[in-house]
Amino acid sequence: MRKLLCLLPGVFAVTFLFAQEQKTETTGLEKLSQQIKDQQHEFDILEKKVDDLLWFQRVGDVAFVDKVFIYGPPAAHIKNPTAMGADNPVKFWTYIFIPRHLDLSGKYPLLVLPHGGVHAFFDTYHTHIIRELMAQGYIVVAPEYRGSSGYGQTFFEKIDYGGREVEDCDAARAFMIENYSFVDPDRVGIIGWSHGGLIALLAVFNYPEHYKVTFAGVPVSDLIARMGYYDDEYRDLFSASYHLGKTAMEDVQEYKKRSPAWNAEKLKTPLLIHTNTNDDDVNVLEVEHLIQALKAEDKKFEYEIFKELPGGHSFDRIDTKKAREIRLKIYGFLSKYLNPPKTLKTLNEIEKAAYLPVTN
Repeated sequence: MRKLLCLLPGVFAVTFLFAQEQKTETTGLEKLSQQIKDQQHEFDILEKKVDDLLWFQRVGDVAFVDKVFIYGPPAAHIKNPTAMGADNPVKFWTYIFIPRHLDLSGKYPLLVLPHGGVHAFFDTYHTHIIRELMAQGYIVVAPEYRGSSGYGQTFFEKIDYGGREVEDCDAARAFMIENYSFVDPDRVGIIGWSHGGLIALLAVFNYPEHYKVTFAGVPVSDLIARMGYYDDEYRDLFSASYHLGKTAMEDVQEYKKRSPAWNAEKLKTPLLIHTNTNDDDVNVLEVEHLIQALKAEDKKFEYEIFKELPGGHSFDRIDTKKAREIRLKIYGFLSKYLNPPKTLKTLNEIEKAAYLPVTN
């Protein structure tokens, strides 16, 4: 017994040292994890700068490309509202594409094109779409609204999904009208895919007098349903302390407010919706809910549900023959309300627009 008592202090000491080592290792791993997380924003900034250069290379022959710093409303989620600068507007970058062949003494239609993704940016994935729009004589503004990646952690955490990001995009519209005399304020449309489709829908719901037409491709339509079929990692993007701060279960009304399907009664603008039954990102059930809600409100709109088309979520954005055929439908719909100088009507025209310089 005495020998056992003599051994106990040593056992306790070893246990304590082991626990301390484990704690140190845990702390070290946590620090390393945070450093990797912080570094990711630096990688995103680098990726953004590289992609910016590619824009000039890929569309510079057909468009004047610019990127300007503008502002929207103040931040939506402020921990200390009384802090200096808390009410300052949120500043953000926006791309501007102007067809090189335009006579700038005239007036031309404007398209607002918000990118998709919860945290993403407007990248050269849209190259052929921009080239096709340039060929038709559209001016395009593509805002990098709050929460976009590639601009550091502080801007990343200003995200306000379905909230003030929509106001940012409308601020980009207003900026173009105020600062470019050749933009026709009476011929403005907004188009988008996925999260960009949600923004396009909420923009026309909230500001129907600002837009003549909208196209929503595979739009995120029902955040409540979306939270149900996505995983915790995705849900955490919304319930993060710097974002909504609550889950859909904890605040159903807030998620409804940010979901087009739950605001269908507000539609007053001509609308075209496209979706695909094998979409692996925005499940077709979300868009079907939106369509049903619009019909229940007796709204006039157009839609098409494509069946199992290759490309899934990107079915009408990829550069395939079928995707081009579908984009011709989109351009035909837009042209009815925006009257661009030219409308692409054939596959031959859309191919030339995507791959050949535009000429007068």
